[in-house]
Amino acid sequence: MTPADISEAIVAIQQGRVIIYPTDTLYGLGADIFNHNAVRTVFAIKHRPLDMPLSVAVSSVDDISTIACIPEYAQSLLTTFLPGSLTIILPKRGHIPESITGKETTIAIRVPNHPLAQHLLSSCGPLTATSANIHGQHTPSTIMGLKKQFGDAIAQYVDGGTLRGQPSTIVDLTTTQPKILREGTISTQAILEVISDE
Repeated sequence: MTPADISEAIVAIQQGRVIIYPTDTLYGLGADIFNHNAVRTVFAIKHRPLDMPLSVAVSSVDDISTIACIPEYAQSLLTTFLPGSLTIILPKRGHIPESITGKETTIAIRVPNHPLAQHLLSSCGPLTATSANIHGQHTPSTIMGLKKQFGDAIAQYVDGGTLRGQPSTIVDLTTTQPKILREGTISTQAILEVISDE
């Protein structure tokens, strides 16, 4: 992956197109979350129902507050596990498009611990972070496999090598106590230990 490839990926996002980029777990489909047509293209490429929300990636913990409301009790979880393979569900801010959240009032957010993802996100702002697969199918671990699945539907493939990570752990932070919806790379025990230290 060359600087020119990254630059082309940034331009593609700015033009409202869809890219595939590496995260610290799996490859993701990336598009500008504020570009309605780009978001709809992600749904179309994945064959994903429009009422199923897409997760969003940001470049830093500080950026989370620009798109979501963070409860006080959640701060320790964020500082402990992010950047990293944790997806958090928070109340979204009013300017976040309904097309991303399936008309829900919440939003699922990641801060990937991967240098290429960090570079893209710091350059472009929040991107969709849904796994790079056809809805209900597995996510190919290499760019070659992804090209076989998606072909020319993707404007730019950002190669991060072979990615075989577990999916991220999903935690709902919209209630008075964190609720673990899916255990992934980060164990339930690890999360509970941080919560119990509050």
